Amino acid sequence: MNQYLLLLSSFLIGFSLLSCHTPVSPPEAVMPIPSEAQLDWHEMEMNAFIHFTTNTFTGLEWGYGDEKPSVFNPTELNADQWISTLKEAGFKGVILTCKHHDGFCLWPSEYTEHSVKNSPYKNGKGDVVKEVSDACKRYGLKFGVYLSPWDRNHGAYGSPEYITYYRNQLKELFTHYGPIFEMWFDGANGGNGYYGGQREVRKIDRQTYYDWPGTLDLVSGIQPQVLFFSDAGPDIRWVGNEQGYVDETNWNTLTPDTLYAGKAGIEKLLNTGSEDGRNWIPAEVNVSIRPGWFYHAQEDSLVKTQKELFNMYLASVGRGSVWLLNIPPDRRGLIHEQDIQSLKGLRHLIDSTFAHNLAVEASVTASDYRGRSKQYAPQNLIDGNKNTYWATDDPVTTGSFEIEFSEPQSVSYVLLQEYIPLGQRVRSFRIEAWKDNQWQPLSEGTTIGYKRIVAVEKVMTPKIKVSVLDAKACPVLSNVEIY
Repeated sequence: MNQYLLLLSSFLIGFSLLSCHTPVSPPEAVMPIPSEAQLDWHEMEMNAFIHFTTNTFTGLEWGYGDEKPSVFNPTELNADQWISTLKEAGFKGVILTCKHHDGFCLWPSEYTEHSVKNSPYKNGKGDVVKEVSDACKRYGLKFGVYLSPWDRNHGAYGSPEYITYYRNQLKELFTHYGPIFEMWFDGANGGNGYYGGQREVRKIDRQTYYDWPGTLDLVSGIQPQVLFFSDAGPDIRWVGNEQGYVDETNWNTLTPDTLYAGKAGIEKLLNTGSEDGRNWIPAEVNVSIRPGWFYHAQEDSLVKTQKELFNMYLASVGRGSVWLLNIPPDRRGLIHEQDIQSLKGLRHLIDSTFAHNLAVEASVTASDYRGRSKQYAPQNLIDGNKNTYWATDDPVTTGSFEIEFSEPQSVSYVLLQEYIPLGQRVRSFRIEAWKDNQWQPLSEGTTIGYKRIVAVEKVMTPKIKVSVLDAKACPVLSNVEIY
């Protein structure tokens, strides 16, 4: 009898050990999912736009194309000052307006005379694109380009000849100034202009004129890693406004079949994305630090304050998007002192607000986790590893976890991140604090995506609870931070 019990005991122990080590399969991806390049883009979080051309010297926002190259004459242009300032402020990439609608080129393009080569800058030997690209390499920022499809200077605009011209200039940029992480183009296409001396209005079919598939194939053939931004992607979409926010409901997915650059009436869709969208096309939040996109001295007193910028950070990065903040150099060719002051203030606010993550020193428990496997346990939420995550079993599309502190803490912000390599899943969530011996609601939200920063009314509490109320599939969260 004792021998039988010993054998049974050995069997049960062996079975138990085998069960503990039986691998639990990961959740299947909820399509669509981001590409590796898109994942890298999400992690950049903050990029800078630089608008600088003849408009800086004429006081215009949209030049007509008849500006003489001689007006472009920065006396102290210093690309290192631009890029070092942006790096210190926390930006990870820069997109330079190489050509705006006026057609003036910041590099000595061989295909036009309307460029820096005919300006006083460095006696016509200057190349602003190269200077900025080289400075980005020195300071470790990624470099991107904006080449306006609309050209109010070129005489062939509106004809097939102009498309050849546009593509030739893209070849110049992507051949000589790489690597380039993002190509930016917008929907300002067609209207009145100079057009090689013909002052007239020219209209195009925005849907077909540029043959965008052919143009983008040309660029990806030179630099396959590049991401394309336009109103509807294909890789990054416009957010639908220029006020510095994306909607609290922000799906990274969109179906672009009927969308194209410049199509009217799509702003709301671009701002929220589409839960059932077939493509991963996240929103980029573009806004200027000043009222205009180009520097104008009369706007020196209207530069956005550090608090205004911080609120935009929460409404863009804090809602799962990348923030593209325009900082235009002045007529000297320097980022203005007022802009620098606001950027330094922004950096201080971000650093001080998110200096001490209370979750790191806390304990975490969950209502359930996938297969009761350590691989998907709630501890993954606070381990600082972006590649680990908490997940529930496949049929379970709700769930909760609690972050408990060793002693009550003052809480103002809760930061959540989904593991987006497996897709965006969460439709709604709730945040609660333990107070007066019960859970009290702090906030409810919809989507999470790459990152969600929720500002809550300051509360002193020993623990925080986050509940996923609804999801497209089992929730998969990689990170939680409490401040």
